[in-house]
Amino acid sequence: MAGAIIENMSTKKLVIVGVILLLFQAFSFMVGGLIAPSPTTAVHYLATKCVDTVKTHHKDSKWFMPWGPDQCSKIRDFDEATAKRIEANNIVFAVHIPLPNREMSPWFQFMLVILQFDIAFKMQNQIEDGSLVTMDVGLAYRDSTLSEWTEMAHSTEHRKLSCNFTATMTYENEGRYYECDLLPFMEVGSVAHKYYLLNIRLPVNERKKVNIGIGEIKDIRLVSIHQNGGFTKVWFAMKTFLTPSVLIIMIWYWRRITQMTRPPVLLEKIIFALGISMTFINIPVEWFSVGFNWTWMLLFGDIRQGIFYAMLLSFWIIFCGEHLMDQTERNHFSVYWKQVGPIVFGSFCLFIFDMCERGVQLKNPFYSIWASDVGTEKLSFFKPVLSACASPLGSAMVCVT
Repeated sequence: MAGAIIENMSTKKLVIVGVILLLFQAFSFMVGGLIAPSPTTAVHYLATKCVDTVKTHHKDSKWFMPWGPDQCSKIRDFDEATAKRIEANNIVFAVHIPLPNREMSPWFQFMLVILQFDIAFKMQNQIEDGSLVTMDVGLAYRDSTLSEWTEMAHSTEHRKLSCNFTATMTYENEGRYYECDLLPFMEVGSVAHKYYLLNIRLPVNERKKVNIGIGEIKDIRLVSIHQNGGFTKVWFAMKTFLTPSVLIIMIWYWRRITQMTRPPVLLEKIIFALGISMTFINIPVEWFSVGFNWTWMLLFGDIRQGIFYAMLLSFWIIFCGEHLMDQTERNHFSVYWKQVGPIVFGSFCLFIFDMCERGVQLKNPFYSIWASDVGTEKLSFFKPVLSACASPLGSAMVCVT
């Protein structure tokens, strides 16, 4: 391989560059450990059981608030509903995000909600194998406590129950709770509003076997996870500071390359391409998400990371190949198509898989590819494909040792 710039640097300059990079890295670790708060916060919610009437039980029904001046008519438990002859179809589980006297902020960046059912064991109403919970869910928002709720999303979702009853299934153990796995419920890629309201119905239809054989649901618990605003500000500041630095280094590097009497070699080109992908992932476009309701930012972030990691893997492939101790001339990208091709194909598969979830969530935030058998089948298909695509990288790493 022809001499590269780093090989033409003196030992003194190389040590200086290494020390500067090490200091920058130490500074970044100190900022993250001493200044920035924890990346995310998890808030627990217990859904309030509101009572809907027959008059308002239709598609354009009102929104049910769990607390506040316009709070709904509530019941404590289902025993009270039975005593008052309230049907299951007229019960609405309401959750207000955030908690009282608090506000959401665009600095939170995203909102991920996890769901868990509290299901009591009953001998005459046990959870059947492969049972599905059907939910009629709605999401609304508003930016003032005096304004009306505006619908953001509405969907009918299905979640497969995975519960285990650790005690003996006898009449003496009736009332004890199943241990149920957490279920993915909702993901929003932008927190542009101050208040959010979730209304969840569990419609029952015995003729169509809807919500039959799911046990006796007592409560619905939600966990809302969002990025901390303080962490977001530190993260944005670091990206704003580092992006010009990386860009200046990249321009300086390529300028030195073009000043040489020979044309750039393949390794120098791939280093420059890696710098471009690093700059692309570090550009702080997230600043715009604070002022605009860009729900596609999570998908865009995944695409940027995918491009960077694909370029990084390709760099290691070419780096290892260019340093093999033989007489083969490899200074052409076409020589590495057998190794780089699977990386490109694997990255494309990951992009398709990501589009299957985050792409759909742009329209329906309640959608989850992990909540269906089709999603599980897609995952089982992608696993061997990605493993096969990763094998060329492992072979290239062996040559370094």
